[in-house]
Amino acid sequence: MGELLDQFLSRVADRSARVGVVGLGYVGLPLAEVFARRGCRVLGFDVDVSKAAAVNAGRSYIGDVTDAQLAAQVEAGRLEATADFDRLGEADAVLICVPTPLRKTLDPDISFVVGATDAVARRLRRGQLVVLESTTYPGTTAEVVQPRLEAGGLKVGRDFFLAFSPERVDPSNPRFKTENTPKVVGGATPECGAAAAALYRLAIPEVHVVSSAASAEMVKLLENTFRLINIGLVNEIAQVCERLGLDVWEIIDAAATKPFGFMPFYPGPGLGGHCIPIDPHYLSWKLRSMNFFTRFIDLAAEINRGMPRHVVDRVALLLNEARKPVNGAKVLALGVTYKKDTADVRESPALDVIELLRERGAEVSYHDPFVPRLAVAGRDVPFAPLTAETLAAQDVVVVLSDHSSVDYALVAEKAPLVFDARNALGRALGAAAGPRVRRL
Repeated sequence: MGELLDQFLSRVADRSARVGVVGLGYVGLPLAEVFARRGCRVLGFDVDVSKAAAVNAGRSYIGDVTDAQLAAQVEAGRLEATADFDRLGEADAVLICVPTPLRKTLDPDISFVVGATDAVARRLRRGQLVVLESTTYPGTTAEVVQPRLEAGGLKVGRDFFLAFSPERVDPSNPRFKTENTPKVVGGATPECGAAAAALYRLAIPEVHVVSSAASAEMVKLLENTFRLINIGLVNEIAQVCERLGLDVWEIIDAAATKPFGFMPFYPGPGLGGHCIPIDPHYLSWKLRSMNFFTRFIDLAAEINRGMPRHVVDRVALLLNEARKPVNGAKVLALGVTYKKDTADVRESPALDVIELLRERGAEVSYHDPFVPRLAVAGRDVPFAPLTAETLAAQDVVVVLSDHSSVDYALVAEKAPLVFDARNALGRALGAAAGPRVRRL
């Protein structure tokens, strides 16, 4: 393997190694663009022909990659996309960036990982590096990916390299992007880890190598489990403060002045996105199979899953104080994405809030500058422009995403009632938000 590693490292060093990226979504497309921008030849793969066509035309469908960035790499001949997986053999390194959703039973669905791995396995050649980036449970690389890749006779550590490197994408984060977020790498063997680390250092300056693929898989789960549990804690603290008649936002801001031993997390209408609500369940599932129960994780998840209903209960109480029933009330959901300043509605708690309000008979419309069309549970939700007339016509406005571009002064001035689940008006206006605004 020493000679094979030397050959691979030589191709990496002179940037003649071609990088293949399987899955051109929120993770794969930014990664492909960064490698191309650093002078590598990149071939992107996606089963969606329209995505491949868009990339080749220099049109980005991901918010963190601009058309100009994409077009520059395509025009320079460094980036190409295809739906032809027979071309996987052209790549010296194949990075698998496909979704890993949960089934309704909260069990891992690794069918996309299996499909991508099998596609690579059919074209695997000696000397290639294969890296899984998709978030999954510890042991997936060794127990699922490796046997499939070795089924054709080539062996990890002898004929090809295999590693895991967790994606660390935070959509719409203005400070940390793919290229300046440190990378963690764990190889199936030390040589595999060395090969993967050398490749990633072409695009990302800081690479931290851990002892195994399973360790790297666990790193990602720890990161997002940490966030799940702390958000669950602060969501419970918000409910505690409500019962004590205290302002949870004031208390968090005051606690955050402590320069050590405290990290601020903020309550909200629930968890969304493709990571925090999902990833810890991969760990829970794995440990249940070993007769160990992750009580902290399960409790935090339960608290977070209950937040949309808590928000709806608070909205109902607010309407009741105004002598209005939820049934027939006109409700404007302001912001429906899972986080501010992004177009991503995956797992957004706003969708649960809208559906729960509808179940109680509310007439729900929405406004979101990033989402022109929305359907919840198979039914369209009417889009409403954010005007004085629209706001005045509502019985209550429910702020579910705190987008920066929203005119919160107009909302505070014109809406009869506002329930702010994100403290967006408080952050923007302070005391000027007015007495008609209630916060989580």
